[in-house]
Amino acid sequence: QVQLVESGGGLVQAGESLRVSCAASGRTFSPVAMGWFRQAPGNERTLVASIRWSNGDKYYAEFVKGRFSISRERVGKTIHLQMNSLRPEDTAVYYCAAQRVGGNGYEFWGQGTQVTVSS
Repeated sequence: QVQLVESGGGLVQAGESLRVSCAASGRTFSPVAMGWFRQAPGNERTLVASIRWSNGDKYYAEFVKGRFSISRERVGKTIHLQMNSLRPEDTAVYYCAAQRVGGNGYEFWGQGTQVTVSS
């Protein structure tokens, strides 16, 4: 059983920074990639950033490039999303997700953590 447990998030003002983290449990779980999605009310869930486990290759959505940074800790199967220069439009529930070896896309999801940016 794979569980993704998120931490961090909260309320900040525009221009401030925040970090969210996600730890994957499951002794035999071997991630292919992990990432962060976000969903604001009335919007679809959108990929924000992802990282491939084998080589650390990173992907960023255009709307966060230069402001957000994703990183991983291999031992703890943990990822972090450092969010700088936050904007009110970054307000959303942020979800951690993971792909497994032999799987099909992002199969595992965290419960979500709220990030609210006030203007």
